[in-house]
Amino acid sequence: MKKVEAIVKPFKLDEIKDALTEIGIQGMTITEVKGFGRQKGHTELYRGAEYVVDFIPKIKIEIITSDELASKVVNIIEKSAKTGRIGDGKIFVSNINEVIRIRTGERGDTAI
Repeated sequence: MKKVEAIVKPFKLDEIKDALTEIGIQGMTITEVKGFGRQKGHTELYRGAEYVVDFIPKIKIEIITSDELASKVVNIIEKSAKTGRIGDGKIFVSNINEVIRIRTGERGDTAI
């Protein structure tokens, strides 16, 4: 099993979710996060005063999937999230040793 984590621009969430639903992904966790990479921050003007916004709002998507579907999930997120501009985000893939569904006690792929 794999855990796919993606940090993406907030307005891309619906497009990514719809594309993942089409291939049978039934669950994901979404978190509103803030951070920066090469995009750094930016300067904004509020009531005549300039201030620096160091952390940019992003969305973190977490999906646990079978090894077979992981590369497809990554490709879909990459394609759906891409704008071609700085700050499109990152995708991280890591191994998951065990998944347990608390309600039923199911383990492994059946618990996903």
